Amino acid sequence: MDVNEVERLIKISKEHPLMPETYIPWDVEPKPEDIFLPEMLTSLHGFEIYDTLTPTQKLDLGRHELVQVIASYAWGECLFCLFMTRHILTLPLDDVEHRFLLRELIEEFRHQEMFGQAIQKIGGSPIKQSRIHKFFGEFSNKYLPADYLFMGSVSVELVTDVYGNYARRTPNIYPVLKKMFDLHNIEEARHILFTKSLLKTYSEKAGYIKRTLYSYVILFNILFVRTMYVKKEIYERIGLENPQQVYKLAARNFKKKFSETCLNDIIKFVDEWKGFNRATRWAWRWVLGAKV
Repeated sequence: MDVNEVERLIKISKEHPLMPETYIPWDVEPKPEDIFLPEMLTSLHGFEIYDTLTPTQKLDLGRHELVQVIASYAWGECLFCLFMTRHILTLPLDDVEHRFLLRELIEEFRHQEMFGQAIQKIGGSPIKQSRIHKFFGEFSNKYLPADYLFMGSVSVELVTDVYGNYARRTPNIYPVLKKMFDLHNIEEARHILFTKSLLKTYSEKAGYIKRTLYSYVILFNILFVRTMYVKKEIYERIGLENPQQVYKLAARNFKKKFSETCLNDIIKFVDEWKGFNRATRWAWRWVLGAKV
């Protein structure tokens, strides 16, 4: 790990904090032309059924799916904060990793509050995690070794960055959400740099089996996140007939869309430490539709 680089990241965090209370224009109300999620990221975009939706249904589809994305990520950040709180107890107080993780904890807790306030602002109602999501989320957080959890964390951060980048570049995105993604992108960039630097020390020592396991941890973290975004209840909320049938079509459509828009940075990251091999490549192709 590059200690000088981590010291630089700590200094930026201390000297240039971004406070959601002042950085985000919470008092700005949505205009009629504002949207909540870029159309290309919605689960039904590209399907014939999408063209049959009314403007209100399209707006609500983006609103509900955006809420699901940020609520899922906030829940994942909360789980990771629990891990980091335990992990820093194993590190000396003056250790640079300990000191950076304290800064990350401060920022991650602010993000969770920010996401919650954004959901409240746009009138969202997150759908709770399924039992299987809760089980695997809590089990992995409690029992996986630190290097595996950091691997999972950076993969989720890279996916969220993709959503943030698309949202920030969309001209008619609701300004509150644009600034929220701006803030998150800036601070998560530091977290990603730190985590990649930390993981370099693990991956350089890893042999074939360890790299294979790392690759599978990332794969299942991405699958875990992706399956929290598309929910049958959303199609019920926007008034579609046969929501179960729509859900099945949307899940397949979103898998393809997700692989085309959200996996490039993750694939590059895994490829850096040779995480694609004969034991993993087939799984990435089959489970995530990745082009590896």
